[in-house]
Amino acid sequence: MSVALVTGGASGIGAEFVRQLRQSGWKVYSVDRTPQPDDPLAITLDLTETDATERLFGMLPELPDLWINNAGIFDFRAVTDLTPQRIDLYMDLHMRSLTQICREAARRMARRGSGRILNMSSMSCWMPMPGIALYSATKAYIRVFSRALRLELRGTGVTVTVACPGGIDTALFGLPMNLRRLALRLGATQSPQTFVKRVLRRTLRGRKQYINGALNRLAIFVIGLLPDAIRYQVKPRLLDKVSQPTS
Repeated sequence: MSVALVTGGASGIGAEFVRQLRQSGWKVYSVDRTPQPDDPLAITLDLTETDATERLFGMLPELPDLWINNAGIFDFRAVTDLTPQRIDLYMDLHMRSLTQICREAARRMARRGSGRILNMSSMSCWMPMPGIALYSATKAYIRVFSRALRLELRGTGVTVTVACPGGIDTALFGLPMNLRRLALRLGATQSPQTFVKRVLRRTLRGRKQYINGALNRLAIFVIGLLPDAIRYQVKPRLLDKVSQPTS
Protein backbone atom coordinates (compact mmCIF):
# COMPACT_ATOMS: atom_id res chain seq x y z
CA MET A 1 0.00 0.00 0.00
CA SER A 2 1.29 3.47 -0.91
CA VAL A 3 1.76 5.87 2.00
CA ALA A 4 1.19 9.64 2.02
CA LEU A 5 1.38 12.44 4.56
CA VAL A 6 -0.55 15.71 4.40
CA THR A 7 0.14 18.70 6.64
CA GLY A 8 -2.81 20.94 7.37
CA GLY A 9 -4.96 17.90 6.76
CA ALA A 10 -7.86 18.74 9.09
CA SER A 11 -9.68 21.16 6.79
CA GLY A 12 -9.82 22.86 3.39
CA ILE A 13 -7.56 21.63 0.61
CA GLY A 14 -5.64 19.45 3.06
CA ALA A 15 -8.74 17.51 4.04
CA GLU A 16 -9.53 17.02 0.36
CA PHE A 17 -6.04 15.63 -0.27
CA VAL A 18 -6.60 13.16 2.56
CA ARG A 19 -10.05 12.17 1.28
CA GLN A 20 -9.06 11.60 -2.35
CA LEU A 21 -5.88 9.71 -1.53
CA ARG A 22 -7.66 7.39 0.90
CA GLN A 23 -10.42 6.86 -1.61
CA SER A 24 -7.72 5.74 -4.06
CA GLY A 25 -6.37 3.19 -1.57
CA TRP A 26 -3.53 5.17 0.00
CA LYS A 27 -2.62 5.04 3.67
CA VAL A 28 -2.61 8.72 4.66
CA TYR A 29 -1.25 10.41 7.78
CA SER A 30 -2.99 13.73 8.45
CA VAL A 31 -0.96 16.30 10.41
CA ASP A 32 -2.63 19.35 11.94
CA ARG A 33 -2.54 21.45 15.08
CA THR A 34 -6.30 20.88 15.33
CA PRO A 35 -7.06 17.47 16.93
CA GLN A 36 -8.79 14.95 14.66
CA PRO A 37 -10.18 12.43 17.17
CA ASP A 38 -12.08 10.39 14.57
CA ASP A 39 -8.98 9.80 12.42
CA PRO A 40 -6.73 6.93 13.62
CA LEU A 41 -3.89 8.16 11.39
CA ALA A 42 -4.06 11.77 12.56
CA ILE A 43 -1.07 13.44 14.18
CA THR A 44 -1.75 16.50 16.34
CA LEU A 45 1.24 18.82 16.09
CA ASP A 46 1.95 22.54 15.81
CA LEU A 47 4.52 22.66 13.01
CA THR A 48 5.80 26.06 14.13
CA GLU A 49 7.24 24.66 17.34
CA THR A 50 11.04 24.58 17.36
CA ASP A 51 11.35 20.80 17.59
CA ALA A 52 8.30 19.99 15.44
CA THR A 53 10.23 18.40 12.56
CA GLU A 54 12.15 16.05 14.84
CA ARG A 55 8.98 15.13 16.73
CA LEU A 56 7.01 14.56 13.52
CA PHE A 57 9.51 12.11 12.07
CA GLY A 58 9.72 10.40 15.43
CA MET A 59 5.96 9.79 15.36
CA LEU A 60 5.97 8.23 11.90
CA PRO A 61 6.31 4.45 11.79
CA GLU A 62 7.21 4.58 8.10
CA LEU A 63 8.51 6.99 5.47
CA PRO A 64 5.73 8.21 3.16
CA ASP A 65 5.98 7.78 -0.60
CA LEU A 66 4.21 11.10 -1.07
CA TRP A 67 4.71 14.09 1.21
CA ILE A 68 2.36 17.07 0.85
CA ASN A 69 3.30 20.30 2.63
CA ASN A 70 -0.06 22.05 2.63
CA ALA A 71 -0.30 23.80 6.02
CA GLY A 72 -0.65 27.56 5.69
CA ILE A 73 -2.29 30.75 6.94
CA PHE A 74 -3.74 33.85 5.28
CA ASP A 75 -4.62 37.41 6.22
CA PHE A 76 -5.86 40.31 4.15
CA ARG A 77 -4.22 42.91 6.34
CA ALA A 78 -1.52 45.57 6.10
CA VAL A 79 1.88 44.58 7.48
CA THR A 80 1.70 47.42 10.01
CA ASP A 81 -1.57 45.98 11.32
CA LEU A 82 -0.14 42.50 11.92
CA THR A 83 1.12 41.60 15.36
CA PRO A 84 4.77 40.55 15.70
CA GLN A 85 3.49 37.09 16.66
CA ARG A 86 1.47 36.80 13.45
CA ILE A 87 4.47 37.83 11.35
CA ASP A 88 6.58 35.18 13.09
CA LEU A 89 3.86 32.63 12.36
CA TYR A 90 4.10 33.32 8.62
CA MET A 91 7.87 32.91 8.69
CA ASP A 92 7.80 29.82 10.86
CA LEU A 93 5.03 27.96 9.06
CA HIS A 94 5.60 28.89 5.41
CA MET A 95 9.40 29.03 5.48
CA ARG A 96 11.30 27.57 8.43
CA SER A 97 9.08 24.56 9.10
CA LEU A 98 8.59 23.71 5.43
CA THR A 99 12.33 23.94 4.76
CA GLN A 100 13.27 21.71 7.67
CA ILE A 101 10.60 19.15 6.79
CA CYS A 102 11.67 19.09 3.14
CA ARG A 103 15.30 18.65 4.12
CA GLU A 104 14.59 15.64 6.30
CA ALA A 105 12.04 14.06 3.96
CA ALA A 106 14.31 14.54 0.94
CA ARG A 107 17.32 13.02 2.73
CA ARG A 108 15.38 9.91 3.72
CA MET A 109 13.65 9.53 0.37
CA ALA A 110 16.94 9.92 -1.48
CA ARG A 111 18.50 7.15 0.62
CA ARG A 112 15.56 4.95 -0.31
CA GLY A 113 15.78 5.99 -3.95
CA SER A 114 12.19 7.17 -4.45
CA GLY A 115 9.65 9.74 -3.30
CA ARG A 116 7.37 12.60 -4.26
CA ILE A 117 7.17 15.95 -2.45
CA LEU A 118 4.41 18.48 -3.15
CA ASN A 119 4.73 21.99 -1.73
CA MET A 120 1.77 24.35 -1.80
CA SER A 121 2.65 27.86 -2.95
CA SER A 122 0.09 30.22 -4.50
CA MET A 123 -0.48 32.30 -7.60
CA SER A 124 -0.09 35.26 -5.24
CA CYS A 125 3.66 34.60 -5.22
CA TRP A 126 3.70 36.77 -8.37
CA MET A 127 1.41 39.42 -6.81
CA PRO A 128 3.03 42.14 -4.65
CA MET A 129 -0.33 43.63 -3.66
CA PRO A 130 -1.35 45.64 -0.57
CA GLY A 131 -2.85 43.45 2.10
CA ILE A 132 -1.13 40.19 1.21
CA ALA A 133 2.52 41.19 1.56
CA LEU A 134 3.46 38.46 4.05
CA TYR A 135 1.37 35.80 2.36
CA SER A 136 2.67 36.45 -1.16
CA ALA A 137 6.29 36.91 -0.04
CA THR A 138 6.43 33.66 1.92
CA LYS A 139 4.61 31.81 -0.86
CA ALA A 140 7.22 33.14 -3.30
CA TYR A 141 9.87 31.60 -1.06
CA ILE A 142 8.10 28.24 -1.27
CA ARG A 143 8.05 28.34 -5.06
CA VAL A 144 11.70 29.32 -5.49
CA PHE A 145 12.88 26.89 -2.81
CA SER A 146 10.90 24.02 -4.34
CA ARG A 147 12.22 24.62 -7.84
CA ALA A 148 15.82 24.69 -6.58
CA LEU A 149 15.39 21.65 -4.33
CA ARG A 150 14.02 19.72 -7.28
CA LEU A 151 17.24 20.37 -9.20
CA GLU A 152 19.38 19.36 -6.25
CA LEU A 153 17.55 16.04 -6.05
CA ARG A 154 17.88 15.17 -9.73
CA GLY A 155 19.07 11.60 -10.14
CA THR A 156 18.00 10.49 -6.65
CA GLY A 157 14.55 9.18 -7.58
CA VAL A 158 12.92 11.99 -5.61
CA THR A 159 10.89 14.73 -7.29
CA VAL A 160 9.57 18.03 -5.95
CA THR A 161 6.42 19.62 -7.35
CA VAL A 162 5.23 23.10 -6.43
CA ALA A 163 1.58 24.07 -6.84
CA CYS A 164 0.71 27.73 -7.42
CA PRO A 165 -3.10 27.76 -7.46
CA GLY A 166 -5.35 30.71 -8.05
CA GLY A 167 -8.44 31.04 -5.92
CA ILE A 168 -9.70 27.79 -4.39
CA ASP A 169 -13.14 27.65 -2.83
CA THR A 170 -12.26 27.13 0.85
CA ALA A 171 -12.77 29.10 4.06
CA LEU A 172 -9.13 30.28 4.04
CA PHE A 173 -9.91 33.71 2.56
CA GLY A 174 -12.89 34.38 4.84
CA LEU A 175 -15.44 35.11 2.09
CA PRO A 176 -19.17 34.71 2.88
CA MET A 177 -20.89 31.74 1.22
CA ASN A 178 -22.83 33.86 -1.29
CA LEU A 179 -19.62 35.37 -2.64
CA ARG A 180 -17.95 31.97 -2.69
CA ARG A 181 -20.78 30.55 -4.80
CA LEU A 182 -20.63 33.53 -7.14
CA ALA A 183 -16.86 33.19 -7.58
CA LEU A 184 -17.29 29.52 -8.47
CA ARG A 185 -19.98 30.27 -11.04
CA LEU A 186 -17.84 32.97 -12.65
CA GLY A 187 -14.79 30.70 -12.75
CA ALA A 188 -12.81 33.01 -10.47
CA THR A 189 -12.24 30.09 -8.09
CA GLN A 190 -12.01 26.33 -8.45
CA SER A 191 -13.47 23.63 -6.22
CA PRO A 192 -11.00 21.84 -3.93
CA GLN A 193 -12.11 18.53 -5.47
CA THR A 194 -11.09 19.54 -8.99
CA PHE A 195 -7.84 21.18 -7.92
CA VAL A 196 -6.69 18.26 -5.77
CA LYS A 197 -7.48 15.68 -8.45
CA ARG A 198 -5.43 17.55 -11.04
CA VAL A 199 -2.46 18.47 -8.86
CA LEU A 200 -2.16 14.91 -7.51
CA ARG A 201 -2.03 13.55 -11.04
CA ARG A 202 0.79 15.91 -11.96
CA THR A 203 2.70 15.37 -8.72
CA LEU A 204 2.67 11.59 -9.08
CA ARG A 205 3.98 12.03 -12.61
CA GLY A 206 6.88 14.04 -11.20
CA ARG A 207 6.01 17.37 -12.81
CA LYS A 208 7.85 20.45 -11.54
CA GLN A 209 4.99 22.97 -11.23
CA TYR A 210 1.21 23.22 -11.48
CA ILE A 211 -0.88 26.36 -11.96
CA ASN A 212 -4.58 25.62 -12.26
CA GLY A 213 -6.40 27.11 -15.21
CA ALA A 214 -5.31 28.88 -18.38
CA LEU A 215 -6.81 32.12 -17.06
CA ASN A 216 -4.59 31.99 -13.99
CA ARG A 217 -1.50 31.31 -16.08
CA LEU A 218 -2.34 34.30 -18.26
CA ALA A 219 -3.05 36.47 -15.23
CA ILE A 220 0.50 35.96 -13.96
CA PHE A 221 1.90 37.85 -16.93
CA VAL A 222 -0.81 40.52 -16.84
CA ILE A 223 -0.30 41.19 -13.13
CA GLY A 224 3.43 41.54 -13.68
CA LEU A 225 2.77 44.40 -16.12
CA LEU A 226 0.47 46.37 -13.80
CA PRO A 227 1.82 49.80 -12.82
CA ASP A 228 2.04 50.63 -9.11
CA ALA A 229 -0.79 53.16 -9.47
CA ILE A 230 -3.21 50.34 -10.27
CA ARG A 231 -1.83 48.03 -7.58
CA TYR A 232 -2.30 50.84 -5.07
CA GLN A 233 -6.05 50.92 -5.73
CA VAL A 234 -6.36 47.68 -3.74
CA LYS A 235 -5.61 49.69 -0.61
CA PRO A 236 -8.28 52.44 -0.65
CA ARG A 237 -10.91 50.28 -2.38
CA LEU A 238 -10.52 47.09 -0.32
CA LEU A 239 -7.82 46.99 2.33
CA ASP A 240 -8.77 50.19 4.16
CA LYS A 241 -12.39 49.00 4.35
CA VAL A 242 -11.84 45.50 5.71
CA SER A 243 -8.56 45.61 7.62
CA GLN A 244 -8.86 46.42 11.31
CA PRO A 245 -5.67 47.30 13.21
CA THR A 246 -4.57 44.87 15.91
CA SER A 247 -2.60 45.68 19.02
